[in-house]
Amino acid sequence: MEPAEQRYLVRQDKRSDDGKKPPVFAKVMRSKEGKFEGVSFIKNKEKATIMTIAQADEVIAWATTKKDKAAEYETRIICVGQ
Repeated sequence: MEPAEQRYLVRQDKRSDDGKKPPVFAKVMRSKEGKFEGVSFIKNKEKATIMTIAQADEVIAWATTKKDKAAEYETRIICVGQ
């Protein structure tokens, strides 16, 4: 079995911002058992969580339903090199 390909980040941009604010990136919070608990969005791209496409989909689903003012942000999956 091949190892899971982890090379994606989740990025958020404010929609009404006109590019004035830098984007933020997802940092996944997990329990000691590895269970997904939520996401915080941080400015530092190097400290963001690198994940598989399935994990990134889980982050987007959580962010669009649980985060206050989610409609104000464009949330998308990007490759690590972008």
